Parts: sequence; C-alpha cells; structure tokens
Amino acid sequence: MSLETTAAAPAAQRSTVLAGIGLMLAGIFVFSVNDVMGKWLVATYSVGQVLLLRSAAALVVLAPFLWRGGVKALRRAPLPGLQILRIVFSTLEVVCFYWAVAYLPLTDVMTFYLAGPIYVAGLAALLLGERLDRPHVTAMALGFIGVLIALRPSPATLSLPALIAIAGSLCFAMMMITARQLRGTSDSVLVTGQMLGALVFGLAAAPFGWVTPSWRDCLLLALLGVVAVGAHVCVNRSLKLAPASTVAPYQYTLIVWAVVFGYFVFGDVAEPWTLVGAALIIAAGWWLFAVEQKRPPAG
Repeated sequence: MSLETTAAAPAAQRSTVLAGIGLMLAGIFVFSVNDVMGKWLVATYSVGQVLLLRSAAALVVLAPFLWRGGVKALRRAPLPGLQILRIVFSTLEVVCFYWAVAYLPLTDVMTFYLAGPIYVAGLAALLLGERLDRPHVTAMALGFIGVLIALRPSPATLSLPALIAIAGSLCFAMMMITARQLRGTSDSVLVTGQMLGALVFGLAAAPFGWVTPSWRDCLLLALLGVVAVGAHVCVNRSLKLAPASTVAPYQYTLIVWAVVFGYFVFGDVAEPWTLVGAALIIAAGWWLFAVEQKRPPAG
C-alpha cells in the first residue's frame, strides 16, 4: 500500500463518520416534521387509522425502488430473524409515540424520547462491542442532564402516557441497534419492512373508531407517509456510515425542533428551564461533533 493510500484512508473514514452525523441530523429534523403532522392528525383519527394510511402511502412511494431491485430482495435479506425483530421494535416505537403524543404536548414526548441515545450507547457497547470512550460518555451524560433540566421530572410527570413515551424511546433505541447490525441490508428493504409492520398494525387496529377522512386530511396522511420514508432513509444510512454510539447523541436536537414547532404550530411557549436544558443538549452534541472531526480513526 502506498503512502498516499495510507494517508488517504483515515481522511476517508473521518469523512464517512461526518456524513453519518449529517444524515442523522437531517433524519431527526424530518422526523420532527413527521411528528408535528402526526400530532395534528391523531387529534381527529385513531393511531391505527393514521398508521394504516401513512404506511400505505409510504409503500406506494417505495414501490418503484422495490420493482427496480426486485421483490426477491425482501426474501433474501440477511439475518431474517433480526430483520423481523427490527420490524417489531420499529412498529412498537411508532405506536407508542403516536399514542403518547395524543395526550401529551409534543415537547414533553420528544423530551422523553431523548433518553434514547443513553440506551443506544450502553446497548451498542454491550451488544455490538462498539467503543464507548470518555468523550461519548461525557457528551451523553451532559445531554441527559439537559433532558432532566428541561423536563424537571416529578411524580406528576410519570403518567401513563409518559410511561408509554419512555417505552417508545426504549423501542427506538433497540431499532437503532438492530439497524446498525443490519447495515448490509439495502435502505429500501429496511424502510419497507418498517412500513409493512406499521401497515399490519394499522389493518388490525384501524377498524376500531374509524373516521372517514376529508380529502385534505387524506393528502396530509399520504404526505405523512412520504415524510416518514425520507426520515427513515436518513437514519438508516447514518447508522451504516457511523457507529451507533457516535450518531445517537444527535437525537438530542429533537428538543430544539420541539420548542420551535411547538411555538409556531401549537402555540406552546417553552419555559426558561426548557431552553436551558436545550442549550446544554446542543452544546453536548456539537462538542462531540468537534471531537469526531479531530479523532484519528481506529485501526
């Protein structure tokens, strides 16, 4: 191997990690847009009905990619048991989110979900053998402190919807871990599996409390599926390019979008402590970003 090739390898690896971080940031933003639309819709429609129509629209968008790649790609996906497990976690995560957001403010639910990177970091070290060094631990600890400051947990906050949101964040963490293990699977197969799982749940649950949607709401429900596909593609690709423990802390930017969208869409004014917590979360994420830029790649 030439000296030029040896010198170029660390730079290429660093660029790959940074691309993974950028995709995670983009994915979390698109997820936030998806969450705002979902909260708006579950005020009128059941969780099952929203997931049914959302998933159907998403599968229509994915159909050309599956046709080009062949439906056989779904059957030949590696590690079928792990694929099914990931679909289960992704379905439970989205059900928990929409269920919780129907009763709680968007900012509260997103804040509960911010515990996800803590679970990812520990599980990635335990299950995947990924490096969990001091910068990662410090950034995640600071981010979690920011969550506590923003939420100021008390017995009153641990209601049933809050517990459902916490369960959803655990499922989200497990979905990210399994996605990291399945990084050899194509993005279209991964996202299709997630949408099929949600579609099956929707088919079972939607008949209970069905409300016939207006044409406007039909378009919104369809758009919800399109937006969800974009978010999943970004997150899945991010986990292929970078370790889960590296990109997971950028999920903390959820609270920033929660504050912004909560104010402009739902008229929720963030309390000062929420802004303090958000500032600490942002600082932790950007500090880890700076560490990754300067870190020499392993190996």
